[in-house]
Amino acid sequence: MNAALVLLVEDDHTLRQSMAQWLELNDFRVTQASNAKEALKMLSAEEPDVVLSDVRMRGMSGLELLDAIKASHPALPVIILSGHGDVPMAVAAMQGGAFTFLTKPYLPDQLIATLANAVETSSLRRKVAAYQKSSELEALIDRQLIGEDQATARLKSAIARLAVLPVDVLIHGETGTGKEVVARLLHDGSARRDKPFVAINCAALPADIIESELFGHETGAFTGASGTRLGKFEYADGGTVFLDEVESMPLAAQAKLLRVLQERTVTRLGSNKDIRIDIRIVSATKESLKALAEKGNFRADLHYRLMGAEIAIPPLRQRGHDAVLLFSHFMAAMATRMGTPNRPLTAQDMETILAYPWPGNVRELKLLAERRALDLDWTPAPASGQDGQAASSGSLTEQMDQFELRILRNALAQAGNTSDAARLLSLPLRTFNEKIQRLSRRAKAL
Repeated sequence: MNAALVLLVEDDHTLRQSMAQWLELNDFRVTQASNAKEALKMLSAEEPDVVLSDVRMRGMSGLELLDAIKASHPALPVIILSGHGDVPMAVAAMQGGAFTFLTKPYLPDQLIATLANAVETSSLRRKVAAYQKSSELEALIDRQLIGEDQATARLKSAIARLAVLPVDVLIHGETGTGKEVVARLLHDGSARRDKPFVAINCAALPADIIESELFGHETGAFTGASGTRLGKFEYADGGTVFLDEVESMPLAAQAKLLRVLQERTVTRLGSNKDIRIDIRIVSATKESLKALAEKGNFRADLHYRLMGAEIAIPPLRQRGHDAVLLFSHFMAAMATRMGTPNRPLTAQDMETILAYPWPGNVRELKLLAERRALDLDWTPAPASGQDGQAASSGSLTEQMDQFELRILRNALAQAGNTSDAARLLSLPLRTFNEKIQRLSRRAKAL
């Protein structure tokens, strides 16, 4: 275990050197500052365990330094030393949040004991704060990710571990597994939680305006650009950008995205000025980016840049009895919204839920659970033929597309118009329209 680090602030060079030697002989590490302003600069580079400061110094005094430290590092203990042991100064130091106030000439053993006590108290406070923060994050994840299966537990653990790390994350998951929920948890559990979370569906952005949407534009950059517009990346400065269905991004935009990830700067269309941004990228895909890169449909260098860390969301069919828990949750939530009685699941209902493979995952389950709460037909469509083989044909991606299109069309038939259908599926209207058009074109091509 590393020795505790003391930031020693003293403008008398000889005294500072002798104090530093004494502290080092007593197993402390020491970093030195000759004045308060220098000490404040060092705080941004160092992480001391305790500050030991003289009170009367040229320029900023020790009491003023104390106020500045408490404003920027409220948990950092500060011990004030003074050769002028008047009571008012001691009172001011303690009221300002000093750990304690010692007078010169100090008793060496008393100083060492006081520093050790300050370090121990600070360490305990940090442990308690870290525990509370960890507990809050775990509670947040438990509220948003319902389930008790081991696969779900591993997912929750991965989110808790990665949320606090300053790395970009690539999420893998089938359609409907809740990739945006996981992305939002990564944001809400991070130090960026108070900054914007900007979700971008790459499949829903028309190729001709994607660069303007992502990176912004200046007045006159193209026909119709009547004013300056911040792109989504610039708007998200300090926060998180979520790139959903990143595999759908056009290759030309991928090249510009790669530069953003490498340089952490954006350049608006029609401008030559680089704008520095501080963002975390969380991307999601239902396909293998490696396989797409091998086929030339996705940039390999962008794939490697996106995968700072990876999270794989298990499909619902691999989460044991979680399907029953989720079904009950969504059903009860809909009953509460509608002000209707919540009818508990029967044993037969549970058997039906557990026997169904849920190709549309949580999205499909939520839709059917809400239908049951509304006393509508909710029985899942048969997933297999009489011989037990899948009725659908084609690759997994093609079958997922077919199922997603079926959900969209069912919602449209139930709602009667696209606006209500999009609302029923908790989708933006633009995303609903784009998806049903794109998936319909793919279905005709098969």
